[in-house]
Amino acid sequence: MIGISWERSQERNFMKSLTLEEIGKMAGVSRSTVSRVVNKESNVSEPVRDRVEKIISETGYSPNSAAKALASQRSYVIGLVIPRNVEAFFEDPYFSRLTQGIAQATNHNDYTFSLFLLNTPEVENRIIPRITRPGFIDGLIVQSTSADDKLLSKIVNGNIPYVIAGRPLGHDELNYIDVNNIDGAKLAVNHLAKLGKKRIATISGTLDISPGLDRKIGYQQGLINNGLSIEEDLISVGDFTQEGGYHAVGQLLEHKPDAVFIASDQMAIGALRRLKELNISVPKDIAIVGYDDLPPAQYVDPELTTIRQPILRFGQAAVNMLLKKINDNNVPAEQLILDVELVVRDSCGGKIN
Repeated sequence: MIGISWERSQERNFMKSLTLEEIGKMAGVSRSTVSRVVNKESNVSEPVRDRVEKIISETGYSPNSAAKALASQRSYVIGLVIPRNVEAFFEDPYFSRLTQGIAQATNHNDYTFSLFLLNTPEVENRIIPRITRPGFIDGLIVQSTSADDKLLSKIVNGNIPYVIAGRPLGHDELNYIDVNNIDGAKLAVNHLAKLGKKRIATISGTLDISPGLDRKIGYQQGLINNGLSIEEDLISVGDFTQEGGYHAVGQLLEHKPDAVFIASDQMAIGALRRLKELNISVPKDIAIVGYDDLPPAQYVDPELTTIRQPILRFGQAAVNMLLKKINDNNVPAEQLILDVELVVRDSCGGKIN
């Protein structure tokens, strides 16, 4: 048995050590054609691709990653850039879900995922020229920044394929992916209005980034659609953190809202904590709807009604979108918007039949 196992092991090692030329001879094609198939390039006919992939599968051929990168002039690395205005990367469950989706897609496509946290201007000035230099990485996914941040122009002008994660304010022509934040906020307000709520307040996120601004716009449109007036006293601005929600809900209470749409689950959790301290019952005294549907939404008391955005799929779609640009940088800029949905739990006070 030991001899047989050793022979099989040697056979597998031999198969995996085959060269591109040898695979090409077995498939009846050139070395360059095998290289194009291995590197997932598009200019190969389907019958030829199928034949080469069949030989690769049967032989167990596995190209050396360094040789593969050298042959294709690629690093097979995709970077995720988190700008310095995103301060809660390690605290907000949103980012762990986003990176999980990105990692799944990069692994599936035989890429390596690298994270760049630009927590200070000095780090940004040092890192950006390096990662936008051709050959260091193949492409970048960039978390959307504030409207006045110069990071986007550095990325866009860096001659490297990119995808912006989140609609970049003032740059709708760029390559980006987002969720339908306006419709998501309208879903929340519509639901609260159908429950009979008349004084629906909001805690928006910061308004210099698109999620904060778009969710506020959706909230306002939702009020108008339901015949309710927009009252500035019922609008408070948070910062997408639990502490932001904790303090913002306190500012709203003196204006006697009967419901609050809160633009992130993290802020909603902070608001629930503050309301509990004040002995204000949710949903009896005030209904709450959040946004994200992060895992903690199901474990707070009461369980949080929220707008679910497909964060894992968002990360995966961002990678697939970026790979299209990497494989053909002449592909026009694309704007992909993913749908969201309302998830009704206990914090809003009831389901609508």
